[in-house]
Amino acid sequence: MDHVLSVTDRYVLTPFVYPASWPEDEPLRQIISLLLVTNLGAQLLYLGFGALSFYFVFDHKLMKHPQFMKNQVRREIKLGTVSIFWMSFPTVALFFSEIRGYSKLHDNVGESASGWPGLLLGIAGFLFFTDMCIYWIHRSMHHKSIYKHLHKQHHIFKIPTPFASHAFHPVDGFLQSLPYHVYPFLFPLHKVVYLSLFVFVNIWTISIHDGDFRLPGPLVQVINGAAHHVDHHLFFNYNYGQYFTLWDRLGGSYRQPSALLGKGPHDLVRKLTSEAAETE
Repeated sequence: MDHVLSVTDRYVLTPFVYPASWPEDEPLRQIISLLLVTNLGAQLLYLGFGALSFYFVFDHKLMKHPQFMKNQVRREIKLGTVSIFWMSFPTVALFFSEIRGYSKLHDNVGESASGWPGLLLGIAGFLFFTDMCIYWIHRSMHHKSIYKHLHKQHHIFKIPTPFASHAFHPVDGFLQSLPYHVYPFLFPLHKVVYLSLFVFVNIWTISIHDGDFRLPGPLVQVINGAAHHVDHHLFFNYNYGQYFTLWDRLGGSYRQPSALLGKGPHDLVRKLTSEAAETE
Protein backbone atom coordinates (compact mmCIF):
# COMPACT_ATOMS: atom_id res chain seq x y z
CA MET A 1 0.00 0.00 0.00
CA ASP A 2 2.97 2.37 0.29
CA HIS A 3 3.02 2.83 -3.50
CA VAL A 4 -0.67 3.75 -3.52
CA LEU A 5 -0.16 6.08 -0.58
CA SER A 6 2.85 7.71 -2.23
CA VAL A 7 0.95 8.41 -5.46
CA THR A 8 -2.06 9.72 -3.55
CA ASP A 9 0.14 11.98 -1.45
CA ARG A 10 1.97 13.34 -4.49
CA TYR A 11 -1.05 14.17 -6.63
CA VAL A 12 -3.91 14.72 -4.17
CA LEU A 13 -3.28 14.81 -0.44
CA THR A 14 -0.12 16.94 -0.20
CA PRO A 15 -1.14 19.65 -2.70
CA PHE A 16 -4.85 19.81 -1.86
CA VAL A 17 -5.68 18.27 1.53
CA TYR A 18 -2.97 18.41 4.19
CA PRO A 19 -0.99 21.46 5.34
CA ALA A 20 2.56 21.60 3.99
CA SER A 21 3.90 21.41 7.55
CA TRP A 22 2.54 17.89 8.06
CA PRO A 23 5.21 15.34 6.94
CA GLU A 24 4.05 12.59 4.62
CA ASP A 25 5.67 9.87 6.75
CA GLU A 26 4.08 11.01 10.02
CA PRO A 27 2.18 7.99 11.48
CA LEU A 28 -1.15 9.69 12.24
CA ARG A 29 -1.28 11.20 8.76
CA GLN A 30 -0.52 7.80 7.21
CA ILE A 31 -3.33 6.16 9.19
CA ILE A 32 -5.86 8.82 8.18
CA SER A 33 -4.72 8.63 4.57
CA LEU A 34 -4.95 4.84 4.56
CA LEU A 35 -8.49 5.01 5.90
CA LEU A 36 -9.47 7.38 3.09
CA VAL A 37 -7.68 5.44 0.35
CA THR A 38 -8.80 2.01 1.57
CA ASN A 39 -12.45 3.01 1.89
CA LEU A 40 -12.60 4.81 -1.42
CA GLY A 41 -10.67 2.10 -3.29
CA ALA A 42 -12.66 -0.79 -1.81
CA GLN A 43 -16.02 0.88 -2.41
CA LEU A 44 -15.09 1.71 -6.01
CA LEU A 45 -13.93 -1.86 -6.63
CA TYR A 46 -17.09 -3.30 -5.12
CA LEU A 47 -19.61 -0.94 -6.71
CA GLY A 48 -17.75 -0.51 -10.01
CA PHE A 49 -17.02 -4.14 -10.83
CA GLY A 50 -20.23 -5.24 -9.11
CA ALA A 51 -22.26 -2.96 -11.40
CA LEU A 52 -20.39 -4.10 -14.52
CA SER A 53 -20.99 -7.72 -13.59
CA PHE A 54 -24.64 -7.12 -12.66
CA TYR A 55 -25.51 -5.34 -15.90
CA PHE A 56 -23.34 -7.27 -18.35
CA VAL A 57 -22.84 -10.76 -16.88
CA PHE A 58 -25.59 -11.55 -14.37
CA ASP A 59 -28.65 -13.20 -15.92
CA HIS A 60 -31.57 -11.05 -14.79
CA LYS A 61 -33.95 -13.97 -15.35
CA LEU A 62 -32.63 -15.31 -12.04
CA MET A 63 -34.51 -12.47 -10.34
CA LYS A 64 -37.68 -14.45 -11.16
CA HIS A 65 -36.48 -17.34 -8.99
CA PRO A 66 -38.86 -17.91 -6.04
CA GLN A 67 -36.00 -17.51 -3.57
CA PHE A 68 -34.89 -14.15 -4.97
CA MET A 69 -35.88 -11.60 -2.34
CA LYS A 70 -37.86 -8.41 -2.69
CA ASN A 71 -35.49 -5.42 -2.87
CA GLN A 72 -32.60 -7.88 -2.72
CA VAL A 73 -30.10 -5.84 -4.74
CA ARG A 74 -30.69 -2.79 -2.55
CA ARG A 75 -30.20 -4.91 0.57
CA GLU A 76 -27.00 -6.44 -0.81
CA ILE A 77 -25.52 -3.03 -1.64
CA LYS A 78 -26.47 -1.56 1.73
CA LEU A 79 -24.91 -4.45 3.65
CA GLY A 80 -21.85 -4.51 1.37
CA THR A 81 -21.04 -0.80 1.62
CA VAL A 82 -21.56 -0.71 5.38
CA SER A 83 -19.44 -3.84 5.85
CA ILE A 84 -16.58 -2.42 3.77
CA PHE A 85 -16.59 0.74 5.90
CA TRP A 86 -16.25 -1.14 9.19
CA MET A 87 -13.82 -3.71 7.77
CA SER A 88 -11.51 -0.88 6.73
CA PHE A 89 -10.45 -0.15 10.33
CA PRO A 90 -8.73 -3.46 11.16
CA THR A 91 -7.58 -3.69 7.54
CA VAL A 92 -5.84 -0.31 7.80
CA ALA A 93 -4.04 -1.48 10.94
CA LEU A 94 -2.48 -4.25 8.84
CA PHE A 95 -1.75 -1.93 5.91
CA PHE A 96 -0.07 0.49 8.32
CA SER A 97 2.15 -2.32 9.61
CA GLU A 98 3.08 -3.11 6.02
CA ILE A 99 4.13 0.43 5.11
CA ARG A 100 6.11 0.75 8.35
CA GLY A 101 8.25 -2.17 7.22
CA TYR A 102 6.99 -5.07 9.34
CA SER A 103 6.00 -7.32 6.43
CA LYS A 104 8.11 -9.32 3.97
CA LEU A 105 6.97 -7.24 0.99
CA HIS A 106 9.75 -6.02 -1.30
CA ASP A 107 10.10 -3.52 -4.15
CA ASN A 108 12.46 -5.22 -6.58
CA VAL A 109 12.51 -8.72 -7.97
CA GLY A 110 16.26 -8.68 -7.38
CA GLU A 111 15.68 -8.35 -3.63
CA SER A 112 14.30 -11.89 -3.61
CA ALA A 113 16.95 -14.59 -3.39
CA SER A 114 15.11 -16.65 -5.99
CA GLY A 115 14.40 -13.81 -8.48
CA TRP A 116 11.65 -14.27 -11.07
CA PRO A 117 10.97 -17.92 -10.18
CA GLY A 118 10.45 -16.73 -6.61
CA LEU A 119 7.96 -14.12 -7.79
CA LEU A 120 5.92 -16.77 -9.60
CA LEU A 121 6.22 -19.08 -6.62
CA GLY A 122 4.94 -16.25 -4.43
CA ILE A 123 1.81 -15.92 -6.57
CA ALA A 124 1.17 -19.66 -6.43
CA GLY A 125 1.85 -19.68 -2.69
CA PHE A 126 -0.55 -16.79 -2.12
CA LEU A 127 -3.36 -18.54 -4.00
CA PHE A 128 -2.77 -21.89 -2.28
CA PHE A 129 -2.37 -20.39 1.21
CA THR A 130 -5.39 -18.10 1.03
CA ASP A 131 -7.60 -20.77 -0.55
CA MET A 132 -6.71 -23.19 2.24
CA CYS A 133 -7.22 -20.68 5.05
CA ILE A 134 -10.45 -19.26 3.67
CA TYR A 135 -11.88 -22.75 3.28
CA TRP A 136 -11.42 -23.49 6.98
CA ILE A 137 -12.45 -20.01 8.15
CA HIS A 138 -15.55 -20.15 5.94
CA ARG A 139 -16.40 -23.65 7.12
CA SER A 140 -16.04 -22.59 10.75
CA MET A 141 -18.51 -19.77 10.08
CA HIS A 142 -21.12 -22.46 9.47
CA HIS A 143 -20.74 -23.88 12.96
CA LYS A 144 -24.07 -23.53 14.75
CA SER A 145 -22.58 -21.46 17.58
CA ILE A 146 -21.16 -18.88 15.12
CA TYR A 147 -23.41 -18.96 12.08
CA LYS A 148 -26.45 -17.12 13.44
CA HIS A 149 -24.30 -14.29 14.81
CA LEU A 150 -22.12 -13.65 11.75
CA HIS A 151 -22.43 -15.63 8.53
CA LYS A 152 -26.22 -15.81 8.41
CA GLN A 153 -26.35 -12.24 7.09
CA HIS A 154 -24.62 -13.38 3.90
CA HIS A 155 -26.75 -16.49 3.49
CA ILE A 156 -30.09 -14.72 3.41
CA PHE A 157 -29.28 -14.22 -0.29
CA LYS A 158 -30.07 -17.66 -1.71
CA ILE A 159 -29.78 -16.51 -5.33
CA PRO A 160 -26.97 -13.97 -5.03
CA THR A 161 -26.15 -11.17 -7.43
CA PRO A 162 -22.63 -9.74 -7.83
CA PHE A 163 -23.50 -7.21 -5.12
CA ALA A 164 -23.81 -10.05 -2.59
CA SER A 165 -20.05 -10.61 -2.96
CA HIS A 166 -19.19 -8.22 -0.13
CA ALA A 167 -22.51 -8.35 1.72
CA PHE A 168 -21.21 -9.83 4.99
CA HIS A 169 -21.28 -9.03 8.64
CA PRO A 170 -18.10 -6.90 9.01
CA VAL A 171 -16.44 -9.37 11.39
CA ASP A 172 -17.23 -12.27 9.08
CA GLY A 173 -15.94 -10.34 6.06
CA PHE A 174 -12.73 -9.30 7.79
CA LEU A 175 -11.97 -12.80 9.07
CA GLN A 176 -12.41 -14.25 5.60
CA SER A 177 -10.12 -11.55 4.17
CA LEU A 178 -7.48 -12.02 6.88
CA PRO A 179 -5.41 -14.64 4.97
CA TYR A 180 -4.78 -12.07 2.21
CA HIS A 181 -3.21 -9.73 4.75
CA VAL A 182 -1.38 -12.35 6.79
CA TYR A 183 0.44 -13.90 3.82
CA PRO A 184 2.98 -11.06 3.23
CA PHE A 185 3.90 -11.10 6.92
CA LEU A 186 4.85 -14.75 6.61
CA PHE A 187 6.26 -15.03 3.08
CA PRO A 188 8.13 -12.67 0.74
CA LEU A 189 6.08 -11.09 -2.03
CA HIS A 190 6.59 -8.24 -4.48
CA LYS A 191 4.57 -5.15 -3.52
CA VAL A 192 3.02 -4.64 -6.95
CA VAL A 193 2.16 -8.33 -7.17
CA TYR A 194 0.53 -8.16 -3.74
CA LEU A 195 -1.55 -5.13 -4.72
CA SER A 196 -2.55 -6.82 -7.99
CA LEU A 197 -3.55 -10.00 -6.15
CA PHE A 198 -5.58 -7.97 -3.67
CA VAL A 199 -7.53 -6.42 -6.55
CA PHE A 200 -7.85 -9.83 -8.19
CA VAL A 201 -9.38 -11.52 -5.13
CA ASN A 202 -11.99 -8.78 -4.85
CA ILE A 203 -12.96 -9.22 -8.50
CA TRP A 204 -12.92 -13.02 -8.09
CA THR A 205 -15.28 -12.72 -5.13
CA ILE A 206 -17.66 -10.74 -7.32
CA SER A 207 -17.33 -13.31 -10.13
CA ILE A 208 -18.42 -16.30 -8.02
CA HIS A 209 -21.64 -14.44 -7.24
CA ASP A 210 -22.36 -13.35 -10.81
CA GLY A 211 -24.80 -16.08 -11.86
CA ASP A 212 -22.74 -17.08 -14.90
CA PHE A 213 -22.39 -20.80 -14.36
CA ARG A 214 -20.31 -21.59 -17.44
CA LEU A 215 -16.87 -23.16 -17.04
CA PRO A 216 -14.73 -24.99 -19.61
CA GLY A 217 -15.35 -28.72 -19.09
CA PRO A 218 -12.04 -29.83 -17.55
CA LEU A 219 -11.95 -26.84 -15.16
CA VAL A 220 -15.29 -27.72 -13.55
CA GLN A 221 -13.52 -30.27 -11.37
CA VAL A 222 -10.77 -27.85 -10.35
CA ILE A 223 -12.08 -24.28 -10.25
CA ASN A 224 -14.66 -23.15 -7.71
CA GLY A 225 -16.82 -20.91 -9.89
CA ALA A 226 -20.25 -19.31 -9.66
CA ALA A 227 -21.96 -22.64 -10.38
CA HIS A 228 -20.29 -24.17 -7.32
CA HIS A 229 -20.84 -21.16 -5.12
CA VAL A 230 -24.55 -20.74 -5.83
CA ASP A 231 -24.99 -24.31 -4.55
CA HIS A 232 -23.22 -23.20 -1.39
CA HIS A 233 -25.88 -20.52 -0.94
CA LEU A 234 -28.71 -22.92 -1.76
CA PHE A 235 -27.56 -26.08 0.01
CA PHE A 236 -25.47 -24.58 2.81
CA ASN A 237 -22.87 -27.24 3.70
CA TYR A 238 -21.08 -27.58 0.36
CA ASN A 239 -18.43 -25.82 -1.74
CA TYR A 240 -16.80 -23.56 0.84
CA GLY A 241 -13.71 -22.98 -1.33
CA GLN A 242 -12.57 -19.67 -2.75
CA TYR A 243 -10.75 -20.46 -6.01
CA PHE A 244 -10.32 -24.21 -6.16
CA THR A 245 -12.28 -27.35 -5.30
CA LEU A 246 -9.25 -29.01 -3.64
CA TRP A 247 -10.14 -28.38 -0.02
CA ASP A 248 -13.80 -29.21 -0.52
CA ARG A 249 -12.72 -32.56 -1.92
CA LEU A 250 -10.28 -33.17 0.94
CA GLY A 251 -12.83 -31.97 3.50
CA GLY A 252 -15.73 -34.02 2.10
CA SER A 253 -17.81 -30.94 1.29
CA TYR A 254 -17.60 -30.95 -2.51
CA ARG A 255 -20.87 -30.96 -4.45
CA GLN A 256 -21.10 -31.24 -8.23
CA PRO A 257 -22.85 -28.00 -9.33
CA SER A 258 -26.57 -28.53 -9.80
CA ALA A 259 -26.54 -25.92 -12.57
CA LEU A 260 -24.34 -28.24 -14.64
CA LEU A 261 -26.66 -31.20 -14.04
CA GLY A 262 -29.79 -29.50 -15.36
CA LYS A 263 -31.12 -28.91 -11.83
CA GLY A 264 -29.88 -25.39 -11.11
CA PRO A 265 -31.57 -22.02 -10.58
CA HIS A 266 -31.81 -21.28 -14.31
CA ASP A 267 -33.52 -24.62 -14.90
CA LEU A 268 -36.11 -23.92 -12.22
CA VAL A 269 -36.83 -20.47 -13.63
CA ARG A 270 -37.27 -21.94 -17.13
CA LYS A 271 -39.60 -24.61 -15.75
CA LEU A 272 -41.73 -22.10 -13.85
CA THR A 273 -41.86 -19.78 -16.87
CA SER A 274 -42.93 -22.63 -19.12
CA GLU A 275 -45.61 -23.77 -16.68
CA ALA A 276 -46.93 -20.22 -16.36
CA ALA A 277 -47.12 -19.89 -20.15
CA GLU A 278 -49.03 -23.20 -20.42
CA THR A 279 -51.67 -22.08 -17.93
CA GLU A 280 -52.38 -18.84 -19.78
